[in-house]
Amino acid sequence: MDLSRFEGERPDWTALGEMFSDLKRTWSELPNLQRRMLEVTGQAWSDDRMIKAVVGARGHLIELEIDPRVYRRPDSKALAATIVATVRSATEDAKRQTKEIVDGSLPSDMRLSSIGGMDIDELAYGHDGDLPRKRTDEERGR
Repeated sequence: MDLSRFEGERPDWTALGEMFSDLKRTWSELPNLQRRMLEVTGQAWSDDRMIKAVVGARGHLIELEIDPRVYRRPDSKALAATIVATVRSATEDAKRQTKEIVDGSLPSDMRLSSIGGMDIDELAYGHDGDLPRKRTDEERGR
């Protein structure tokens, strides 16, 4: 192996030191980062302002308000669809906040967007409703 092309070049120890400092700072902030992430709540209102959903950091429903006026025009399917859409919007709000916390806490060169072709953001911040689902026997016509 010809090493003559590297003669006179020295590694940039300053850059390496800065990387270790960033890593050390990030590591020391992990408990605070975890606490902030667990405090996140997402909130959304339906388009007609009749439904309000609040979800926790992991997207689990923790509060649901339904305006009594929805019962003036009973339509259980429409109500269910509106609730699902509103909870989904609240979950997206929580995911957005969590992503902002994580992105603000990690140096940009330490953020991963993909591993082995898998989109990390989609996996971590995607919605379960967007995942391909396994068809049941009934759906397959069995």
